[in-house]
Amino acid sequence: MQTIFAEIITIGDELLIGQVVNTNASWMAQVLNHAGITVLQVTTVRDDRKAIMDAVAVAMSRVDIVLTTGGLGPTKDDITKTVLCDYFQTRLVEDMSVRAHVHALYKNRPEVLNSLTATQWLVPSHATVLPNRVGSAPIMVFNQDKRVLVSMPGVPHEMQIAMTEQVMPYLQEHCALAADIIHRTIVVYGIPESTLALRIEQWEKNLPKSIHLAYLPKQGVVRLRLSSYSEATEQEVEQQISTLLPLIDDHVIATDDLTPQAVLGQWLTQRKQTIATAESCTGGRLAALLNEQSGSSAYYMGSVIAYANSVKRQVLGVSPDTLATDGAVSEACVRQMAEGVRALLHTDYAVATSGIAGPTGGTTDKPVGTVWLAWATPEGTFAECRHFSGDRAQITDNAAMAAVGKLLLLIKKT
Repeated sequence: MQTIFAEIITIGDELLIGQVVNTNASWMAQVLNHAGITVLQVTTVRDDRKAIMDAVAVAMSRVDIVLTTGGLGPTKDDITKTVLCDYFQTRLVEDMSVRAHVHALYKNRPEVLNSLTATQWLVPSHATVLPNRVGSAPIMVFNQDKRVLVSMPGVPHEMQIAMTEQVMPYLQEHCALAADIIHRTIVVYGIPESTLALRIEQWEKNLPKSIHLAYLPKQGVVRLRLSSYSEATEQEVEQQISTLLPLIDDHVIATDDLTPQAVLGQWLTQRKQTIATAESCTGGRLAALLNEQSGSSAYYMGSVIAYANSVKRQVLGVSPDTLATDGAVSEACVRQMAEGVRALLHTDYAVATSGIAGPTGGTTDKPVGTVWLAWATPEGTFAECRHFSGDRAQITDNAAMAAVGKLLLLIKKT
């Protein structure tokens, strides 16, 4: 089956000046890959007629499907619709179904129905209009020389609903989509990328050319992604994974593309076990990681943000002698913090952090980036000192992720 190529064009000045993070492109790329569409390129352009026109012209010359987001609002800086009219040599006409939808959408907000909103039901005469259930901007599909361009709103939740409910069903029906693009991800923790590469070097050398390996490191986690683009079968990919896993089993935390916190949530839910956290330098970042999982109330009991030593003493039961002799950033302190919050909230596991996130507060013995972590478990309490680089936010994020990653390895041993 022929490979279908796509390009994503995200439109908006706010993306180029860093005011808004371009989450649309990554989300769309995942959906397209899952459907067997290979994303050839992602392009971001400003709200400028020539920039949009040039990007569309280049994309339409090299891929089968072009998906654009942004620039479909009712204000004067939203020019995508008129630029696409010019490119496809068509004109704007009133669409009565879009007009009825917009009126229904704002029936309880009559002040919104003004001369600017009225431009939303003007659509290119040669475009196929797909319903936008949650917004006023129509989804427009253009066909030219067996190539397709789909224009969608840039608001992330609108775009995601449009893609899921309208665009992907349309592409499935009108395009010969490949179904044999395969991506499999193995998630490992606690081993540097270079060390991991050396460990699996011989296996990697023996990989058939039909299967491609990528290393994706982030915050101590390395995702190994095996991909085949209509070249290998699912069985062949699985055979390679079965050969790989014994080589790295001591560091594997997932055989799906899941975050460590999602894996931890699954494991604790399956085991009917619970967890609590005691945080100093991470200031709630670890709690946020645990709380972001749907259903986390089944296993995450709560957290104590013990930034002040008085809270460490009075709430968590850290010994005053420990704080006076070893200090808050010490093995003895985090052990007592972890054990204290575990007893306080009656959980199976507890994790504690205490360190120096910077940019000030570092010493020769304990420079900025020094973080002590502890894990209180049914098998005992474990602690280790880690040294993280970067700014305050990076140190905090890395420490929180290290707390989750190491806990997964400790649980895996049991």
